[in-house]
Amino acid sequence: MPAHLVWLIALAPLAGFLVNAILGRRLSHAAVTFVALASTAISFALDIWLTLTFKISHIQSLTTGHHAWISAGPLQIPFAISVDHLTLVMLAVVTGVGFIIHVYSVGYMAHEEGYHRFFAYLNLFMFFMLTLVLAANFLLLFVGWEGVGLASYLLIGFYFTKDSAANAGKKAFIVNRIGDFGFLIAIFLLLTNFGTLTFTSVFSQISSMAGCHCSLYTAIALLLMLGAAGKSAQVPLYIWLPDAMEGPTPVSALIHAATMVTAGVYMVARCHVIFDQSPVALAVVACIGAFTALFAATIGLVQTDIKRVLAYSTVSQLGYMFLACGVGAYSAAIFHLFTHAFFKALLFLAAGSVIHALGGEQNLFKMGGLRRRIPITFWTMTAGVFAIAGLPPLAGFFSKDEILYRAFASAGPLGHILWLVGLVTALLTSLYMFRLWYLAFFGAPRFDEHHTHPHESPWSMLAPLSILAALSIVGGWLGVPAFLGGSDRFARFLAPVLGSTESAPAAHSTELTLAALSVAVALVGLFLADTIYRRCPNCADKINARFRFIHTTLLNKYWVDELYAALILKPLLFISRYILGIGVDTALVQGSAAAASGLTRGTGTILRRVQSGNIRSYAGWLAAAAALLIAVSAFGRALFAHISLRVHF
Repeated sequence: MPAHLVWLIALAPLAGFLVNAILGRRLSHAAVTFVALASTAISFALDIWLTLTFKISHIQSLTTGHHAWISAGPLQIPFAISVDHLTLVMLAVVTGVGFIIHVYSVGYMAHEEGYHRFFAYLNLFMFFMLTLVLAANFLLLFVGWEGVGLASYLLIGFYFTKDSAANAGKKAFIVNRIGDFGFLIAIFLLLTNFGTLTFTSVFSQISSMAGCHCSLYTAIALLLMLGAAGKSAQVPLYIWLPDAMEGPTPVSALIHAATMVTAGVYMVARCHVIFDQSPVALAVVACIGAFTALFAATIGLVQTDIKRVLAYSTVSQLGYMFLACGVGAYSAAIFHLFTHAFFKALLFLAAGSVIHALGGEQNLFKMGGLRRRIPITFWTMTAGVFAIAGLPPLAGFFSKDEILYRAFASAGPLGHILWLVGLVTALLTSLYMFRLWYLAFFGAPRFDEHHTHPHESPWSMLAPLSILAALSIVGGWLGVPAFLGGSDRFARFLAPVLGSTESAPAAHSTELTLAALSVAVALVGLFLADTIYRRCPNCADKINARFRFIHTTLLNKYWVDELYAALILKPLLFISRYILGIGVDTALVQGSAAAASGLTRGTGTILRRVQSGNIRSYAGWLAAAAALLIAVSAFGRALFAHISLRVHF
């Protein structure tokens, strides 16, 4: 594949954005659809071609675009893109799942106002995400990083006439700026200490100084992690992601499955050379990931909105990925990112099909009995639920099990603690996902059957669900580990970039035992959900009543938003409104302006009286002024004489 064609992978969606943004109002729905889908399909086709070229020609990496972008003395930053095996995986996820979501959106958004605007935003999002993935240096990566933040703001707030959607978009944008500030400081530190921002140059310099675990690497790694925590919704910057559900369901799938939220995981994996130099930073990453996974899973247990359950599930699964990065299992993190894209996109799009069938209803307790009403949606979503629960042989089992084993095998007691947290999270994940499954599809209908008539979605929505369901089943087979008779091809594929993570044959029995435990806890979650939400419908109410405080706490999401409002938002508002607004702006700025204007008006009033045009008045003023001068002169002479006399004596 010619190197210059690699640019088209990102530029094709940009062209789609420009056409639909400028001409979309004048184009028909069919034309808008063609432009949006064709531009994304081109990127997907080019990615397949590029992957085959790498495979056939045994290429390890490819860089194009060496001309200077920023040139200032010794600083030379090229506008270049680079492709290696990690890039290929991310391109496959972004273009493949992104194209499927575009197809689904044709049916889901068919009757929405702003149809062309929606697809323009989707294409813009794809362009910036592909720019982020293809970037050969930190600065171009940061451009894509900020670009997906802008596009997500536009997509989350697509229904801008709704206050909740507009506020959710602003919340996502502002919270991400906190993390992006840390990322930007990390870039400045890299530039100051290494004189370049190109990945290969920075990483080669660090590798040549291996063993120097200085505070510089820790500072850079922690600042990078701050940026990743914002983009990938980790504690304490996770609060924007559940509110992002205000956007259309395809947006939720695109942001929460394949693109924006995985950018932080990708960036940490890409910068693994930096993180490997700081055990402290790795421990922080692992602990944040483990805590986020468990924390979000507990909240997901009691949510009633079907999309918010999946949102907290996304936060939890991203925690798994950071847990893997923190124990040095970068290939396991990317493997889970890969499989998660399939089953989480499937779950969001299937949830959209359920919402579509019920005329916009999202409350799980107003669903039920949909198994036979929308059978294709039911069976496809079943594949996603079983995959995320980690039941073999579906995709989620292989990637989640790899993370748990790598955590258990990591050095020290911290590894065992992290593994235990991950195992408990797996139990909770199975419980809340099967809870969603039972509440939505089983039991008696809890909606008004006289006014609501559930119906299956059009094939433009069902075909993507079927493809994603198949990928959720077989996607994990690329990484079947050696202890199950596989060769772990996924890890081998990433080895040139992330290093080898093969386990010793003696550890296979441990892997098998841990895998059996993870399957067992998934089955326990299924059993509990079946007991509570199918066999004993009243059990949930009894449990909630018995543990009312815990249920209330989880239902209110630990009051984190209220805590942030009390500790951060209200003090800032007080300072801006009263100290800066009243004290500085009103009293000082406006007060000084008012005083200056009053002085000017008063002086003008006096001068206006003097300049009356009356000759007698002028003569009077002249006489008064002359008398004043004589008096002052006489007083001055007398004073001078008095002072001279005292000095003489």
